[in-house]
Amino acid sequence: MNINLLVIRTDQPKELAEFYRQLGMQFDYHQHGKGPWHYSAEIKELVFEIYPLMKNQTSPDTSLRLGFTVEHLDALIGQLKERKVEIIGAPKASEWGYFAIIKDIDGRKIELKQKQVDSK
Repeated sequence: MNINLLVIRTDQPKELAEFYRQLGMQFDYHQHGKGPWHYSAEIKELVFEIYPLMKNQTSPDTSLRLGFTVEHLDALIGQLKERKVEIIGAPKASEWGYFAIIKDIDGRKIELKQKQVDSK
């Protein structure tokens, strides 16, 4: 089994898409039928979408934690610091790999893990 769709909701979809672009995502802005306009990016087999809040929602869900594998973690963290992104866990090595933790503009924690280089 693989996850193929992840939808997050926000009261600032354009700004949140800009935030995730800093991590390397490329978004399309579109609409399905009469549904809301939203941002959509493909990450391998996963479709990552940013939708506006539903009418009954007053704020985004910030309890969701996301994780992405990236190349050149230290360089990315340097760029994010320059853009005033909140870094809540500086890059460090652990038994799970080399990673850092940041927050998106809604307050969701995001784990950025260094892609491991194959030693072949």
